[in-house]
Amino acid sequence: MPRAILWQRFEGAAVFAAGLAIYLGVAPGLPWWAAILLFFAPDLSFGGYLAGPKVGSVVYNLVHVYAFGALVLAAGIVTASLPLAGLGALWLAHSGFDRMFGYGLKLPEGFNQTHLGEIGRKG
Repeated sequence: MPRAILWQRFEGAAVFAAGLAIYLGVAPGLPWWAAILLFFAPDLSFGGYLAGPKVGSVVYNLVHVYAFGALVLAAGIVTASLPLAGLGALWLAHSGFDRMFGYGLKLPEGFNQTHLGEIGRKG
């Protein structure tokens, strides 16, 4: 595995840990099961692939870039909305979680093609 990809996976682990720490710090009072559901909510963007790989990759990437979670987190802080800040922190943690395990941003060639390399079964 190339070093650049290892660094990006390490960065993902750091973002995952930071997102969880921020979530726990703002403690919006959600039950644990709701936090888990919200943590995995970005994966609903897989639905974009119903319109094809080009649309699917754009939809998936829009909600899986670090910037999306960071902007939601910042909006929560600026508006003093702890639930919104918590949602942003969980969204950010989700994106880091995916990168940590090698699930990168999608390329328009297909779901298995990512900026971190091909995912899934080979052959």
